[in-house]
Amino acid sequence: MGPLLMRGKLPRFQVQLIIGIAIFVLLCLIDTPFPSTAPLQSGPTLVFLGVLAGALRRWPMPDSAVLLICIFLVLHTIGARYIYSYVPYDVWLASVGLPELNDIFSWERNHYDRLVHFGFGVLMVHPLSQVLVRYWSVSPGRALYVAVEFIVATSALYEIFEWLLTLTLAPEQADAYNGQQGDMWDAQKDMALAAVGAVLAALFEYFRFRRKT
Repeated sequence: MGPLLMRGKLPRFQVQLIIGIAIFVLLCLIDTPFPSTAPLQSGPTLVFLGVLAGALRRWPMPDSAVLLICIFLVLHTIGARYIYSYVPYDVWLASVGLPELNDIFSWERNHYDRLVHFGFGVLMVHPLSQVLVRYWSVSPGRALYVAVEFIVATSALYEIFEWLLTLTLAPEQADAYNGQQGDMWDAQKDMALAAVGAVLAALFEYFRFRRKT
């Protein structure tokens, strides 16, 4: 194992990534439009960063895997600031002279949550498969399959958790937290997008591995 993957010490790049994401999360909590709900989304991210740093010291991972995890956390943190349903991506596009996505595709809802669920599938296959190959001695092909299955299962468990949590909140907080936006099939669509993203990422990893062998 190379010096960048020595146990007990994180590579500088990974330390900078984790600290940078933690600062980004805290900055996104400043003057948030939804102060009563946004911390419910962002708080677990800070906890996860601490767990991630500890896990990486014991089980080192390549920079590419950590980078993909951090990209997902950035996407999630942006959604957490605006509780997903109100991420102003159309305003951002209009500010640089680009057409609004809702106008182009005739969308009637905010689709940022769909992007994050798809991103979860795309971005997490590589880190998960790396863990399986490095520390569970799983073959690369089987590791990709297990990673896809894990993402599908995790997406389902998250939707169940989200539903249970909203049962403890006031009705207006529950609707804001889960971002359903009146779509009765919201949970199923979110899980499907995560699955599609995972399958696409697994195919990319598979063919990339084949080219190397």
